[in-house]
Amino acid sequence: MCSLSELIAPYRGGAMGGRLSLGAGWTRRWTTSWVIDGGEVAWPVRDLGSVPALSSRPVRRFSWRARQGHRPGLQFMVSTGRHHAFESLEEQRLLLALDFLGVSEVLPQPFRLDFDHVGGRGQHIPDFLAVLPGGLMLFDVRPDERIEDDDRLKFDAAAEAAASCGWQYVVVTGWRQHVYSVLDHLSSQRRPLQDQLSLQPQLISQVNQGPVPFGELVEHTSLPVVARAHATHLLWQRRLAVDLARPLGDGSLVWLGQRPPRRR
Repeated sequence: MCSLSELIAPYRGGAMGGRLSLGAGWTRRWTTSWVIDGGEVAWPVRDLGSVPALSSRPVRRFSWRARQGHRPGLQFMVSTGRHHAFESLEEQRLLLALDFLGVSEVLPQPFRLDFDHVGGRGQHIPDFLAVLPGGLMLFDVRPDERIEDDDRLKFDAAAEAAASCGWQYVVVTGWRQHVYSVLDHLSSQRRPLQDQLSLQPQLISQVNQGPVPFGELVEHTSLPVVARAHATHLLWQRRLAVDLARPLGDGSLVWLGQRPPRRR
């Protein structure tokens, strides 16, 4: 099964954790602020796991104005059936990847974290909290070349808060080579697709014995031109699988989803 760690570029964290104040009682002193039922409510980090997160709203409003330095917008996600706000193209790409992985919920700007460090008190608003098959995952999105020491301190604080309640925490700095371009192509057929010609069973039956090149796979169906769209749809649904780290073309090997590739 494909995981997010196989898609994103690794985050090169700094040695900023030593600046955090993690002495006795830190989970009581560190707090999170959420917007629930129209009002702001605070929870200490020690009680983070009991927060009704799915009932919350973003703690910071999204803004659209001329000449701003980032590009916000709304991304439709098939997995949730709704639009989700993002503040940059980098965040939009993460939402697309989460859609591919089958996220069941995504909360933008979920809470404000107030934490202690050797220089005093700090604040940080993570970018997303997502509900994935493996549990809750907290995200920050920042291109690697734009990460400064102050950002690393905030990311380390978010990592500590997430770990305290069993959440995973990920900093998305970029994507492994070819991954995003392939996901972007697959997403062209992510919406429901009616199979009136029964092409999808034909495609799946061909890979039951092992990997088949994409071009050969669609060519051996009753209507190859239409089968290309259905093959792309099955790849998005992960009923078929392909190496996302390579450009997608007719020579790309395709195999049965959720199963490691074996050459025939």
